[in-house]
Amino acid sequence: MVNIAGTFGRSGVHDYILIRASAVILLAYILYIVGFVATADLTYQVWTGFFSLTFTKVMTLLALVAMLVHAWIGLWQVLTDYVKCTLLRGTLQFVLTTVAFAYVIFGFVILWGV
Repeated sequence: MVNIAGTFGRSGVHDYILIRASAVILLAYILYIVGFVATADLTYQVWTGFFSLTFTKVMTLLALVAMLVHAWIGLWQVLTDYVKCTLLRGTLQFVLTTVAFAYVIFGFVILWGV
């Protein structure tokens, strides 16, 4: 069996499950945030208090990691399908995946700074 370094999972089925699970986590997070915004009178103090809750921090970190997994697999699939030049595909995948990792790292630093 050949392992492909560009994929996050071990196989197509594993990637399929990971991308669906990450989509469900992102949907749950979006509903959580929308539910808060719809029911709260938003001020800076309320927003800061909401993001200082441990549950919100954990949900946000989980959503950031789910975004990373979702983006990694999605980028790999799209780039392998549509970018035929190996050097360009590798460069794009490296740059875009690095940006996704930076989002997670900055999100973690910002979130736990509240």
